[in-house]
Amino acid sequence: MFDFKQLQKMQQELQERMAKMDQELANKQVDAASGGGVVKVQFNGKQELLSIKISPEAIDPSDIEMLEDLVLAAVNAGIAKSKELGQSNLSQLTGGMKIPGFPF
Repeated sequence: MFDFKQLQKMQQELQERMAKMDQELANKQVDAASGGGVVKVQFNGKQELLSIKISPEAIDPSDIEMLEDLVLAAVNAGIAKSKELGQSNLSQLTGGMKIPGFPF
């Protein structure tokens, strides 16, 4: 016979561990850059952009498109690193098992 109380306990433990992981991800940071480091971004593990730093040498009023491309590249790289961090943490929580409905 299946023990529903045990299942509820396991569900509650998983929810607590997920909440803890979510808080840990909010506190972890990843850095990314483009253009040899002239554009730098920082994200937390929840894919939230924390900062953008642009070196003065990246600013050329006659070539705004280049700066836009550098910012876009750095942001996309930062998002990718942040997602990898989240996937790594989730994999530790689930033992590598893919669970439908999880964002990672």
